Amino acid sequence: MKLLLIAQTPSKNTIELGDAAYSALCTYSSSSAEIIQKSPTDVTANDLDNCDGLLIGTIENIGALAGLTKDMFDRCYNDWLGLYDGLPVGVYIRAGLDGTATKRTLISYANAQSWRLIREPIILHGTYNQQMCATVSDLAGALAAGVEAGIY
Repeated sequence: MKLLLIAQTPSKNTIELGDAAYSALCTYSSSSAEIIQKSPTDVTANDLDNCDGLLIGTIENIGALAGLTKDMFDRCYNDWLGLYDGLPVGVYIRAGLDGTATKRTLISYANAQSWRLIREPIILHGTYNQQMCATVSDLAGALAAGVEAGIY
């Protein structure tokens, strides 16, 4: 099993969220699973090859999808079309505003790629707190356990 975490982590808080996601992916998957964490800037189109699940963590900038995450889609989107249909995907967004535009954009991308969102993208807005890490851990754990069990 191969799980990919793409996490944009420009701050201490988003690093903590990415660490919580990575830890949960490791905890809720078998010891033989390959868990890979990358920044959106390091992702190439081939990174989804043989991938069984994808978790995207991004931020919202000025009410929209952050530029580095958008850049990843700009570079890889067309290469991914039609190759990863049904890929189980989880999304969390650390939002400075309300996160709705970023959420709509990522749902649109996932639908166009024929990926299967395992649940609505999670928007984490307001003052940073440790509950946000727990929420991200729950999402990552659900993705890993669901892929492991063959649910997704």
